[in-house]
Amino acid sequence: MSGPFRHSHRVTYADCTVGDHVYHSRYLDLLEAARGEFLRALGSPVLALQHGDSIFPVIEARLHYKAPARYDDLLTIEVWLAEIGKVRLNFGHRILNQEGRLILEAETFHACTSRKEKPKRLPEPLAEKLRPYLIVDSSNSEQ
Repeated sequence: MSGPFRHSHRVTYADCTVGDHVYHSRYLDLLEAARGEFLRALGSPVLALQHGDSIFPVIEARLHYKAPARYDDLLTIEVWLAEIGKVRLNFGHRILNQEGRLILEAETFHACTSRKEKPKRLPEPLAEKLRPYLIVDSSNSEQ
């Protein structure tokens, strides 16, 4: 593994405010889409995990807005694992625009639960797939 997983998103008009910048809460949707594509790329799509009785609700999110993204920007959303625990996953994220400018840094905190929302151990096959993406210090990820 060499650095974080990367997902591209072209900013749509629907993502933006009248002031032509991405509305602050839309970044959570972008992070969710990138995490979903990351899991799909690992061969563990979210739907398959759900069918295996594992879901990963967000229990906390921290977003640091650095610069505005605007309509038609091509964003690169980086995703990596900041922590892998027995029942917990923390994802690191960074969003860069087409010029490499840092738009947002974020971390989302997830619990592994059954579909009935009872905490459970992270499935070991998934943990094995995720471990190569564990980057404790995000400054180690490539830009």
